[in-house]
Amino acid sequence: MAKIVRIGGAGGFLGDSSVAAPQLLAGGKLDYMILDYLAEATMAPLGQLKQARPDQGYARDFTEWVWKDNLREFKAQGVRVVTNAGGVNPESCRARMEEIAAEAGISFKIAIVSGDDLIDRVPDLAAAGTTEMFSGAPFPDPKKVWTANAYLGGGPIAAALAAGAEVVITGRVVDSALTLGPLMHEFGWGPDDHDRLSAGSLAGHVIECGAQATGGLFTDWEDVPDWAHIGYPVIECHADGDFVVTKPEGTGGLVSPAAVAEQILYEVGDPQAYALPDVVCDFSQLSVAAEGEGRVRVSNAKGYPPTGKLKTCVTYENGHRFIGIMPVVGRDAAKKAAAQAQAVLTRVGEMLRGRNLPPLRDTRVELLGTEASYGAQANPALAGAREVIARIGAEHDDAEALGLLMREFDSPTTSMSVGSTGWFGARPTISPVAQVFSLLVDGGSAAARVSLGSETIAVANPAPAMPFEPAMIERPVVEDAADGDDLVEVELIELAWARSGDKGDAFNVGVIARRPEYLPWIRAGLTEEAVKAFFAHEFEGASHPEVRRYELPGMNAINLHCIQSLGGGQFASLRLDPLAKGKAQQLLDMKVMVPRALVG
Repeated sequence: MAKIVRIGGAGGFLGDSSVAAPQLLAGGKLDYMILDYLAEATMAPLGQLKQARPDQGYARDFTEWVWKDNLREFKAQGVRVVTNAGGVNPESCRARMEEIAAEAGISFKIAIVSGDDLIDRVPDLAAAGTTEMFSGAPFPDPKKVWTANAYLGGGPIAAALAAGAEVVITGRVVDSALTLGPLMHEFGWGPDDHDRLSAGSLAGHVIECGAQATGGLFTDWEDVPDWAHIGYPVIECHADGDFVVTKPEGTGGLVSPAAVAEQILYEVGDPQAYALPDVVCDFSQLSVAAEGEGRVRVSNAKGYPPTGKLKTCVTYENGHRFIGIMPVVGRDAAKKAAAQAQAVLTRVGEMLRGRNLPPLRDTRVELLGTEASYGAQANPALAGAREVIARIGAEHDDAEALGLLMREFDSPTTSMSVGSTGWFGARPTISPVAQVFSLLVDGGSAAARVSLGSETIAVANPAPAMPFEPAMIERPVVEDAADGDDLVEVELIELAWARSGDKGDAFNVGVIARRPEYLPWIRAGLTEEAVKAFFAHEFEGASHPEVRRYELPGMNAINLHCIQSLGGGQFASLRLDPLAKGKAQQLLDMKVMVPRALVG
């Protein structure tokens, strides 16, 4: 019987549910469990924590919940664990795990993967005049840098498993490497097996966000049963790269081709040039098909040689921020809340001038309850809402200057808008702005190391003889919509599913046609120009705003990549939705022309 490797995805971010690991251990019949904790923005707080406490900087959610609560089952079932919970301090993570295991009277062979930490190279990168790979911004002040980490691939993880590791703890690796590494080890995939490496990376991409592959964030959310007991994903992987997505029996959630397809497109830019350390993936001709109840087979991933470069992310302090909320209730609540917020900002601006301090470098007022994040697409009737919350954000280089805003923030409760209720919870706080600076380094300059017991293994990063070049891509030929006279206007949600996600100061929306014959009409309606106009408010302040559209005919889908669209993105943005979680939902309201006969 052909070998099948079963891998469970038990965590998609630092803060994911603690029910995932025990659920998968109870019903997953696993060979491996992976847990992903590291978003780009997560590195900043972990780096700050390590600077304050050198024994910290790893994901304590893993050590204190997943590991402590489940290590006996890991041992009894022989499930091997691969996780990037090491954060910026995998050594301390392993030490804590060994301490917990010893208290339980159990021992594990725990390997750590290091070599991603490039913090010692920051002064040289700054002196060399390194610029940001997307925006061209200059390198930050080295004194304000918290972390600098290259994204490693699956090779070091495979080497650790080959050395006998029962648990592999990494620092910064690409999320999909947590799955690719075990598959490289189990199936013996080599550096030139580009199609298989692409398929294994896709398998990792599908489960790296936990239940997002099993109904979480799905467009047709009402079709997803029992969120409280949602099943976490299990993939059954084959040597040829095909894999089946499923979940433990008796759990909630939904495994369907549409739900899996949405996750495939989540946070993807060019789906034919998805660059990873081990391979450049091409997902344009994927097949995503049902294979029985609650089972979806994914096949036909293609791959190109890797670039030989490693993406590296630097996180640093870029000033400080303040975010507070002011509820207002009653007639003309939105107008009153807006005027009140502006009055506070005006007052603080005058106070700063009176103290010879620079002005607030950025401010943002969003009226929650009026569809503030929709821009021109907001429902105008909501401007008359009688209950709103003014969300006020501000930035300044100096934290003490924002202290003036904190001091004045509550004063309107008795001196400005009638209906101001105050907020009887924790007061707003002032926090550093965590900015991400991305660059590429040569793969040969960041060698990975595996530490297991007394053994240290050096693992070279891929160095292809013919690195990837964009000219290698063969773009698919697609069908344009036919001319038609009897056309009707419908909302996109009647024609498609969609999922959005962020990548730095950009977001993507993957749009999958509900029926293949809808796709040409979706393409005709969702041109780059039309999407850019629809999301015009998201490009506010962008120097080079752009929408790029990519074709995925194998999945009856397109992918829309909106560049410079999130006001800095993640922790560097003052916006309500800096992670672009709601952008697909908004786009699904866009009107598209289709033949009347197609939609009945």
